Amino acid sequence: MREGNRNNELRRTMKSRHLFMIALGGVIGTGLFLGSGFTISQAGPGGAILAYILGGFLMYLVMLCLGELAVAQPVSGSFQSYASTYIGPSTGFMVGWLYWFSWANTVGLEFTSAGILMQRWFPEAPIWVWCLIFGVMTFLINALSAKSYAETEFWFSSIKVTAIVLFILIGVGAIFGLIGFQGGQPAPFFANFTSEGGLFPNGLPAVLLTLVMVNFSFQGTEMVGIAAGESQNPEKTLPRSIRNVVWRTLFFFVLAMFVLVAIIPYQTAGVVESPFVAVLDKVGIPYSADMMNFVILTAVLSVANSGLYAASRMLWSLSKSGMGPERLTPLSKKGVPIRALAVTISISGFSLLTSVVAAETVYLWLISISGMVTIVVWMSICASQFFFRKRFMAEGGDINELKFKTPFYPAVPILGFALYGAVLISLIFIPDQRIGLCFGVPLIIFCYAYYHLSIKKRMNSSSAKTEMDHGR
Repeated sequence: MREGNRNNELRRTMKSRHLFMIALGGVIGTGLFLGSGFTISQAGPGGAILAYILGGFLMYLVMLCLGELAVAQPVSGSFQSYASTYIGPSTGFMVGWLYWFSWANTVGLEFTSAGILMQRWFPEAPIWVWCLIFGVMTFLINALSAKSYAETEFWFSSIKVTAIVLFILIGVGAIFGLIGFQGGQPAPFFANFTSEGGLFPNGLPAVLLTLVMVNFSFQGTEMVGIAAGESQNPEKTLPRSIRNVVWRTLFFFVLAMFVLVAIIPYQTAGVVESPFVAVLDKVGIPYSADMMNFVILTAVLSVANSGLYAASRMLWSLSKSGMGPERLTPLSKKGVPIRALAVTISISGFSLLTSVVAAETVYLWLISISGMVTIVVWMSICASQFFFRKRFMAEGGDINELKFKTPFYPAVPILGFALYGAVLISLIFIPDQRIGLCFGVPLIIFCYAYYHLSIKKRMNSSSAKTEMDHGR
């Protein structure tokens, strides 16, 4: 019998550097490189910076809650397992399946985006060819081993982080006149902050509305909890990774945003494809568009790589706990849930077809739902930590036994849950995102109903059969 199948447990092969880069790299993606232009155009220079600071604060609250849970119980099911245990099995079922569905669809979108980016260099090659190439490549990386995925993600993330650091250094030099602009334009210093409209040209309500989009940029930080089930010494590596990733993410995002708003007037930020490319073009960096295209391609493939990993582990965890098909539980020799991985990449292929056939309708709906699912998942993490600590104390647990403690309990989980609840409600007032609620809420109701009408009965009968077998 295969070793992976005999133990039916994932291997702990990820090192501290892998875990840190998975958490950091999961955040730095197309939301920052492409979506930041929208935030700047809507919120203005001061509003864009404030929106990312507020978004980072919300992310910090969630990571503090996830840290306590993941260190105490480092399992691959992560927040799905925590929701099942501390909120209720039906909520865990809903969170797990929606999260899997969300990432399976997002992976397909990222392959499409990668194909579009490749057309800059190979305009004659159809987009679907690149989608197929990148899809096979990502599947093989994940199928090889968890360490193979982690090592690839480490280098993907390293490229993105290096690019942002260089961008910030070049941008700061240009802002203060240390690096010249094309055409001999004078250094802007803080002119864009004091120009017409000031820091908040559209007022604070615009900042709150862009906060929804900013939070989508932070999607992926929760992957560190899923990776905890395959990491070495999670009680040591997880707290360090969580603390570092929050502060460094805020550092990268806020400084990068400062450079963008200082060089690009907010009135023109929304019309450029990538504000990062616009800045490098202004400074006159040779081949800047090609370099940024490569960085964005790396970011897209990184998200696809991480999304496939997270979705396959979530599907495996659901199947292992009886909330999914039992036939998806076997592991390969290297401890990879290969069947769950294959099903996930297949669904990504279907979503890929949808993006080609109905790019303006169905697939945009799926992405809106994905954004809503992210908020629901983060709310569940805050609620799970609240009930975990409550049960832990009620059962006589010593708070000092926890290797990682969420500070200011219960204020942190309550505040995180309430603020993300407010963000969820705000989707009603954003026409482009409202479709996420229209489809997402019925999906949530369907998951609860399906659990109680089908899964619960099956799990109860399975438990009764097991008890009878033990009683013989």
